[in-house]
Amino acid sequence: MSSAADSFKHASRGGVRFMLTRSRAGFARARRSVVPAAQMTASGVGAYLIAEQLLGHHQPIFAAVAALVAMGFTKEPRGRKVIEVAAGCTLGVFIADMLVHFFGQGWLVAVGVVFLAVMIARFLDSGATFAMQMGLQALLVVVLPAPEDTALGVFSRSADAMVGGATALTIALLTPKDPRSEPVRELKGVTGDLTRALRETAAAVRDGDSREGWHALIRARGTQPKIDEVTKAVTTAQELTRYSPAHRRHRHYIRRIERTADKLDLAVRSLRVVVRRSISSIDHAALDTAGAENLARLLDELADGTALLSRAVAESGPGFDRGMEAAAKSLAVVAAQLHPQRLGIHNLEGDTIVLLIRTMVVDLLEATGMEHDEADAHLPVLG
Repeated sequence: MSSAADSFKHASRGGVRFMLTRSRAGFARARRSVVPAAQMTASGVGAYLIAEQLLGHHQPIFAAVAALVAMGFTKEPRGRKVIEVAAGCTLGVFIADMLVHFFGQGWLVAVGVVFLAVMIARFLDSGATFAMQMGLQALLVVVLPAPEDTALGVFSRSADAMVGGATALTIALLTPKDPRSEPVRELKGVTGDLTRALRETAAAVRDGDSREGWHALIRARGTQPKIDEVTKAVTTAQELTRYSPAHRRHRHYIRRIERTADKLDLAVRSLRVVVRRSISSIDHAALDTAGAENLARLLDELADGTALLSRAVAESGPGFDRGMEAAAKSLAVVAAQLHPQRLGIHNLEGDTIVLLIRTMVVDLLEATGMEHDEADAHLPVLG
């Protein structure tokens, strides 16, 4: 009886923790979704009102639907994406209108219309939701009676779709959201993981604990999805600064962020190899006490440099340049020590780790804005 009661209490506590976790995640998603939700609302309602009040169309449902589909629900609407989806919606509705106009309504026409709409959707976008929405719109064109009280007649629905797409694009380009915030947030996540992985690797080498090294390797491998998110965020920011007059002044900053992100991607890839080799050196006791201590100290100093880099990316204007300069100086001090003999390392496995760190440090120096030749010149000559 007691065992059953304990099991029930354990299950209850687990259920409560699960609900609390889901609730916190839900509130966090809702908080981040305020701006996209407002954009979708403005697009759908605005397109409907424009088609109804300005064009005089009766119940222009396709204007609202096209605007909502084109805007989508992402952290930041992408200009090119909105254009593609808006064009696809308009084209799908137009083709459906054409077929209905010439062949009338019926199940055979519905088959052809839905099939063409879905194929157009798959050509434009890989998302299954978009294909479903396009097919649904095409089906509605066939099954709903064509409006006859407008000058465009059956083609008023195509005009409504154009209004919806144009409204979505206008709102996506003019919404006053700083294009720098998303890339910076994602990039700080990458630099934060890079710094922690370096410190974990340093602790593993210092203590001779390969388990700590495996923790660092798992963290380093887990940065790849974040790097992918950085790439997406930078692409979105580039489109906003290219097409939106309100954000054009940020183009130079976004180009700097793109370069930093590219070089950090290379540095993280090098880090994974460094951590694997460090784990191997620990397992094989390849480093003596002095060599291990010097290498651990160097990795901690490298983590200090990446922490400065993390703070620099969050700055703009002169603060960005000053932050990157401070990070570059810190990393250059590390680079000057990267010679196996200076670190008290005298075997092949230790030499390999130092050579791998040299490559990573050059990538990090380039991430601060330094040219490759200048970054490479900070390394001591091997010989």
